[in-house]
Amino acid sequence: MTQTAPVSRPAFGYSALLAIGMAATIGTALGFQYIGGYVPCALCLEQRQPYYYGIPVAILAAISALVGLPSWITRTLLAIAGIMMVVGGGIGVYHAGVEWHFWEGPTTCASGGSSAAAPKAGDLLGQLNTLKGPSCTEAALRVLGVSMAGWNVIASIILAAIAFVGLRKAA
Repeated sequence: MTQTAPVSRPAFGYSALLAIGMAATIGTALGFQYIGGYVPCALCLEQRQPYYYGIPVAILAAISALVGLPSWITRTLLAIAGIMMVVGGGIGVYHAGVEWHFWEGPTTCASGGSSAAAPKAGDLLGQLNTLKGPSCTEAALRVLGVSMAGWNVIASIILAAIAFVGLRKAA
């Protein structure tokens, strides 16, 4: 008869909290885009990538802890998710630096082109190929003096801390 490992409650809790925090952060960004009407720039879209990949990893870590898989699996998944949040924070720092004009942004961040839909349906496909987001050098919104890129850095640091603390608790 095989015996399964007990559920690691701390590892499950930290993994679930991490997944929920990541989903809430990206949900907020999507809300600003689709409800608030804030069109994301190229770097804004880049900052979302660690969340898109990290949420499933955090969910897998929670499932791993819940079903009692070996702790090294849960710890590895938490480490991956934590590293993704560090990378996301790094992209946020870079983006905030571009907004404050500390350094140049990538050429994909140059403004130009139209952000409005084509007035004629016949030109819609042609228009889609020329659409460009807003410039990365101007913050679309600042809350308490911090841009959305800056808030992403704060969220990423908190989420990375949750992942790394969960990693230690899963040992």
